Amino acid sequence: MALHIKRQALEQVLAHARRDHPIETCGIVASSLAGQVATRVVPMRNQAASTTFFQFDSREQLQVFRSLEERNEFHQAIYHSHTASEAYPSQDDVEYAGYPEAHHLIVSTWERTKEPVRSFRVLHGKVIEESISILE
Repeated sequence: MALHIKRQALEQVLAHARRDHPIETCGIVASSLAGQVATRVVPMRNQAASTTFFQFDSREQLQVFRSLEERNEFHQAIYHSHTASEAYPSQDDVEYAGYPEAHHLIVSTWERTKEPVRSFRVLHGKVIEESISILE
């Protein structure tokens, strides 16, 4: 499996992570229901305002998902950043991962990171890394 994402969308995710560093960022990258390419970034507020954890604001999350439905879009990827570790799901990320149908895109803003952007599926507590296909 692979996450297919438009370059512009990936650049927006990276910019969001850099802008809010050292607080973890989070959001959704949407695709049309007909397509499987993540194209539209929806930055969201990290209710936890933490350097090590993210949590969607439940009201904002409900509004975003209603908007996706109205626009005939799908939450292709859930994204968040890690500010002091590699782009790999933490134990909390795995434990609280919802939306098994979505890709989990993690961006590391840590200065020593080896791979700043990675994508995963989290299914029944198991982490499966997948490739990222960046499209123009």
